[in-house]
Amino acid sequence: MHNDNQAGLPELTLRGIVLGALITVVFTASNVYLGLKVGLTFSSAIPAAVISMAVLRLFSGANILENNMVQTQASAAGTLSSIIFILPGLVMMGHWHGFPFWQTVGICAAGGMLGVMFSIPLRRVMVVQGELPYPEGVAAAEILRVGSADADGGEETRRGLRDILFGGVLSAGFSLVAGGFKIFAENMSLWFSAGASVLRLTVGFSLALVGAGYMIGIVSGIAILIGFVIAWGIAVPYLTAVTPHEAGVAISAFANGIWSKQVRFIGAGMIGVAAVWTLATLFVPMMDGVKASLSTFSRRQQGSGERTDRDMPPAWIIAISLAMIALLAVVFASFLADAPVSPALSAGLIVYAVAFAFIFGFLVAAACGYMAGLIGSSSSPISGIGIVAVILVSLLLLASGAVDPLLATPQGGKLAIAIALFVTAAIIAVAAIANDNLQDLKTGQLVGATPWRQQVALLVGCAVGAAIIPPVLNLLYNAYGFTGALPREGMDAAQALAAPQATLMTAIATGIFTRELNWTMLVIGVGLGIVLIIIDWLLEKRGGKARLPVLAVGIGIYLPPVVSMALFFGAALGWLIDRALARRARAAGKDVDAYAEKPRQRGILIASGLIVGESLVGVLLAAVIGFTGKDAPLALASAGFEGIGQWLGLLAFLLILWSVARRVLPAR
Repeated sequence: MHNDNQAGLPELTLRGIVLGALITVVFTASNVYLGLKVGLTFSSAIPAAVISMAVLRLFSGANILENNMVQTQASAAGTLSSIIFILPGLVMMGHWHGFPFWQTVGICAAGGMLGVMFSIPLRRVMVVQGELPYPEGVAAAEILRVGSADADGGEETRRGLRDILFGGVLSAGFSLVAGGFKIFAENMSLWFSAGASVLRLTVGFSLALVGAGYMIGIVSGIAILIGFVIAWGIAVPYLTAVTPHEAGVAISAFANGIWSKQVRFIGAGMIGVAAVWTLATLFVPMMDGVKASLSTFSRRQQGSGERTDRDMPPAWIIAISLAMIALLAVVFASFLADAPVSPALSAGLIVYAVAFAFIFGFLVAAACGYMAGLIGSSSSPISGIGIVAVILVSLLLLASGAVDPLLATPQGGKLAIAIALFVTAAIIAVAAIANDNLQDLKTGQLVGATPWRQQVALLVGCAVGAAIIPPVLNLLYNAYGFTGALPREGMDAAQALAAPQATLMTAIATGIFTRELNWTMLVIGVGLGIVLIIIDWLLEKRGGKARLPVLAVGIGIYLPPVVSMALFFGAALGWLIDRALARRARAAGKDVDAYAEKPRQRGILIASGLIVGESLVGVLLAAVIGFTGKDAPLALASAGFEGIGQWLGLLAFLLILWSVARRVLPAR
């Protein structure tokens, strides 16, 4: 797999750490923006590897191991941005009025670093000895190898960087014209009334979502489309027909209200049951792997003693884990410092929060590490795990009686909800990092990296990412606001970031503590999810390629429809390109996979560029909005231009999709 003539090569270098930190800033900001806008984050490992190779090639002594460390650090920090799936809920419910720097840094750093520590004992069994495919880890290793073996002066690496820039410039330009100058619309929606029912056809023009859809593939894309049809083709039309429509309320507002207050909970139930089913199916092999890893670890048999099989020493792991537990306790104490509770109750809540975050966090880390190896980091159900976690945390808080004194007053009830959200935030940080780390360690194993050095790089990535997330969150909140939580009067609610997972988890926690949770819709979602799981199981037994990922169907129900359709367009674009590649390969008498390998890599890099370009423009526009205090400081078109803007946006959107396809497909 590798030889150890790499032993003398520099790995964890100062210049690599600095470059990794700079890439971290870009990808963390991009992921935070994308996650708040549409509820998705993207894997930054592959684009980070390409950028690292392109930059470090300018310096003498650059090598594959150093590039691997840069992508390891950057991917860890980008993944940590999944914390935005829950933290904005504290602002939405009014507990926070912004994101306190040290509390946010503390929860991100402690949760992320515990995720690193929890994944180390799993490395030898799940990565080295196991047979899990680790799709993103293998892909990143292949790109590093290609770039390092580039004998023509780095042309492959330069081409990869040009592909990222191509996608980034297209996406940034469109986003600036649409979101900044307001000449293009950002989506198109057509509303219809069929009797008492309300119907909607829509498409979003977000190129970042097209890039994300391209990466998730056609199977998940079709599943998301099925979720959209269930929500907007069945549930919303039925519920709008049987729900009284108040006079003077537009049909769009009426239907959106039905969807947000009722139908989204069907998606939540489906996502939750999909996550539980995934954990259940993986439980036995996962626990076997954990037992084998821990028994090996306890005997201090850290592999063969070779550089490429040497983990961080157990004493370090224990010391860092204890330090992170202490940090969690300090963060939770700070979170409760101004709360109107007795010292005894505060101490009890801190112990509960730390214990739950640690114990459940370890189980989630093992599960996520196994799922990442099996189906990839991007496909792992972090959202579903977050939903399950917030339900469990809330129910256990109620069952323990710890929050009974708080529930006697409305203010205390809000504090109980906030505590549940904050504990869940720590669990999501652990889950997200563990989900990504084993992919990075697989990449390292394939290219001959030193595991303990990678683990240090992962810790550095968590620290840098934790420091970047709070200011970006504050910047975006003050510029756009969140749905239902605008920082200033007179702000345009249509520009507010949806933060869909945070909205949903806040609603679930609030419903549990107020005993007003929409259990009916949740149960319908669970029941429908079970039916779809059975269908997917039958499809798998038939042995064909057709599958029905239930998690993706649930996502299609609870994401805003403009998001779901843009994701589907991206997945469909990738499918059409793959079909064209297959036809060309057969016409030329070549093997399809060999013919399509490089174009597929180009497609992934362009898709990464699409995501990063739009996301960075969103962050920069947020800075302009914050500086000027105006909702649309760069707008060149008035509100009356919206109708024309929709058609101009659609035309530009389709032209960009065509240009992406042309660039990915090789010349005949």
